Amino acid sequence: MTATNCVTDLLAFLQASPTPFHAVQSMGERLLANGYTSLDPAQDWDLSAGQGYIVERNGSSIIAFRTPVDSGDHRMHMVGAHTDSPCLRVKPNPEINKQGYQQLGVEVYGGALLHPWFDRDLSLAGRVVGRRDNGQLDAVLIDFAKPIASIPSLAIHLNREANKGSSVNAQTDLPVILGQQLGDDFNLRAMLLSHLAEQGEDFAEVLDYELSFYDTQAPAVLGWQDEFIASARLDNLLSCYVGMEAMLSADTEQGMLLVCNDHEEVGSQTAEGAQGSFLLSVLQRLYPSAEKMHQVLHQSVLVSTDNAHGVHPNFVSKHDENHGPKLNAGPVIKLNANQRYATNAVTSALIKQLAQQQQVPVQSFVVRSDMGCGSTIGPITAAQLGIKTIDLGLPTFAMHSIRETAGCADVASSIALLKAFYETDMQV
Repeated sequence: MTATNCVTDLLAFLQASPTPFHAVQSMGERLLANGYTSLDPAQDWDLSAGQGYIVERNGSSIIAFRTPVDSGDHRMHMVGAHTDSPCLRVKPNPEINKQGYQQLGVEVYGGALLHPWFDRDLSLAGRVVGRRDNGQLDAVLIDFAKPIASIPSLAIHLNREANKGSSVNAQTDLPVILGQQLGDDFNLRAMLLSHLAEQGEDFAEVLDYELSFYDTQAPAVLGWQDEFIASARLDNLLSCYVGMEAMLSADTEQGMLLVCNDHEEVGSQTAEGAQGSFLLSVLQRLYPSAEKMHQVLHQSVLVSTDNAHGVHPNFVSKHDENHGPKLNAGPVIKLNANQRYATNAVTSALIKQLAQQQQVPVQSFVVRSDMGCGSTIGPITAAQLGIKTIDLGLPTFAMHSIRETAGCADVASSIALLKAFYETDMQV
């Protein structure tokens, strides 16, 4: 796939993935179309050498793997990412009526940058669980796909200090305006039931949901020479896409695995998060012998892929002067002395050598010594499995905003680097 085609394909993936549920669905469809087989965790697995498989948990996390051709191959090349992004989640009893306007109350999911959510054309998507007409409980994905809500800003005339800095109260400032003619007794579950009926779904009752608002502005290429990608959820669907494409394009007989966990943005301590048992349970089924699994993990490497902070030309002082990654200058090796990232000298050297062989430029990121540092699934997975790990990511502007920016050239570079990682016979 050419660099241009990679970007076009990425934009389509982002557009089709407004929530982690939709992202996993999109990835699953792509992998199945390329010869992978879906596995049921509740059934016995009959795995064949050199074949690809996928398994999901909660519909929001996915693991894809290809078994080695040689059963004596005691290593697994792993890439990890996460499917979730900061957003606004609808509350269980969200209905609000004020001044003739119908609104929905929301919770902030993750460390969202809140000001950019104002004055956007918002839609609603996620998972709905209900009772079918035959009495059976079932879950379906839903996406209204069109603008149905907004959070209007307060006019500057009523808040003269707005441009001098203003805080956002998540409880009082963020309820979205859904309409003005829905009636004082409007009910979200009834609206969902009606929408499902329009989609041909025979539900008698909506019992619950996990719904998120998202920006309907489509992902786009921008810049005078089409240098940049602008989209919601680049953190971290960009890494999910890059890891998936690298796996699909890799030509190897070695074992390889991609894990994309949910709930990284809220700490990963869930059944489907990186602190849960998902990855470990899959590895235990791949290697039922504890002895062999320990051998495999000892010789394996995990690349934790999550976006990195590109140096913003308007805020250069926010970066260490020797560690300011630039967009379109290659993937970023992320390091932290306090182990917020899992990179060490061995894993860093491994990636640098692969990058040199593939003629892919790489950069380094270290947070300023007087600032706090974020983290990834890398240290969590490394601690759980005892696997050698490196934190790697693509430089990004406006991380955790409703619309983020990354470099077009970095997409193909990262795919090439991870493809080489999957293909290379590593000795570390």
